[in-house]
Amino acid sequence: MSRNARFGWVFGLVLSVFTITGHAGRAEAAPLKIGYSDWPGWVAWQVAIDKGWLKEAGVDAEFQWFDYSASMDAFSAGKIDADLVTNGDALVMGGGGTKSVMIMLTDYSNGNDMIVGKPGIKSLKDLKGKKVGIEIGLVEHLLLLDGLKKEGMSESDVTLVNTTTNSTPQVLASGDVSAIGAWQPNSGMAMKLVPGAKPIYTSAQEPGLIYDVLVVNPTSLAAHRAEWVKLMKVWNKVVAYINDPKTQPDALKIMSARVGLTAAQYKPLLKGTKLLSLEDGKKTFVKADGFSSLYGSSYIADDFNVKNAVYKVKQPVDSYIDPSLTDEALK
Repeated sequence: MSRNARFGWVFGLVLSVFTITGHAGRAEAAPLKIGYSDWPGWVAWQVAIDKGWLKEAGVDAEFQWFDYSASMDAFSAGKIDADLVTNGDALVMGGGGTKSVMIMLTDYSNGNDMIVGKPGIKSLKDLKGKKVGIEIGLVEHLLLLDGLKKEGMSESDVTLVNTTTNSTPQVLASGDVSAIGAWQPNSGMAMKLVPGAKPIYTSAQEPGLIYDVLVVNPTSLAAHRAEWVKLMKVWNKVVAYINDPKTQPDALKIMSARVGLTAAQYKPLLKGTKLLSLEDGKKTFVKADGFSSLYGSSYIADDFNVKNAVYKVKQPVDSYIDPSLTDEALK
């Protein structure tokens, strides 16, 4: 399950000596290198960067900006110590040979991922026997299946048209499909192109379907655990600053500037993302089935990935999750 890239990853042709020994390209005195990209729960870190909170906390960290799939390529090639990805994508990288550990959650998608129906399509039931443009094997595919199941339907009740997420607005406008699956800003663009189009199912209706997490190279985690815990403590300050009505305007200004939007344009995207404090994240680290648990959500993602041939062998999900750092950061 991938937010922005499909099967397999681009690996570097030559890895440094530090990478080969498991140091993810990190020299002994070098800062922690973290990849981040254009998703509100990850752009949120820009607040800490611009405010100087990382340095205040004694954290030597360097956040590197990437297109999403490029950040995973960099992590897989050992060029960065950590990356911000979906829980499903952590498993996809693992299926491709790059192991990681999810040490904290930043958020879950709370409406930014959606199935958008053309005018006249009022619910998922209206899609029976119709075409849906969706990128097969990506998270919107899983979102659609979840919604259909709730309506007593299955994938066989619709015809999937494999469509790259970036082209879903144009495909909906063409009239060739009755609905599309996309995340913001593509979903919003689709509704602008097709007046009367509207969301008929969103990630807000299944909290925890898409968790966003910080994943770390296992060797970096073992060698620099105390530094990672310090960095995690800064996250609570970020969440509080963004959620506080008094400081949110400044946070929106910082976040929107990072991605070239105005604060007014960015605010709806923030609303579609449920930021999770460390206390909130701790609740999801309990082992359980279902989407309220990071474990349960990841089990579902793993099943989906194998069924859709994203990778062949089921992953040992529990080994990808370490709740102990959140416990430590909360002390």
